[in-house]
Amino acid sequence: MRMQSSLRSWAMPTRLRRFAKDDKGTTAIEFAAVIGPFLFLLFGIFSVGFYFFVTFSLEHAVETASRVIRTGQAQNGTTPLTVDTFKSLICQKLPPFMACGTTGDKIRVNVQNYAGYGSIAAPSCLDSNGDLIPKANQVYAPGASSSIVLVGVCYEWELSKAMASIPYWISPTSARMNNGSTLIQAATTFTNEPW
Repeated sequence: MRMQSSLRSWAMPTRLRRFAKDDKGTTAIEFAAVIGPFLFLLFGIFSVGFYFFVTFSLEHAVETASRVIRTGQAQNGTTPLTVDTFKSLICQKLPPFMACGTTGDKIRVNVQNYAGYGSIAAPSCLDSNGDLIPKANQVYAPGASSSIVLVGVCYEWELSKAMASIPYWISPTSARMNNGSTLIQAATTFTNEPW
């Protein structure tokens, strides 16, 4: 009986030693430990890159479309532009995935003229509830020759909700909408050319 219990005590450490020396499956364990943070980092890089792509696309569209106001074509053409026709000029320059001019229109345009650069005040694109202003509240006043004009465009980027809200985390507090979307804004200020 004594011999049997001593054999058992000797056999148990041997099993533990064999288990400790066995390195089968360590790659799978290391992979499982590393894949989560790696995918989070990779997804974060794509999200931030896409956020900046949307921002720069909006800025480019605003700069390009504002040229017709700056040169007087919007005011003096055969048919002067309205807020909707000016918005369509912006929409033509945006990537197709940005909801613009459709039933899910997420873009608001504000064009205002001022007497001097010191009197410029950026209009808000959000109402008191933190939602986009209604389309009826958009302002379109492109001014006359040599007027100082501010063109501001706001875009409600809903895709940020689907992207683990990473762009929502990096955006400033003022760009965080109540529904979880991110508000992306682009603006340009200029003096109309004399015409």
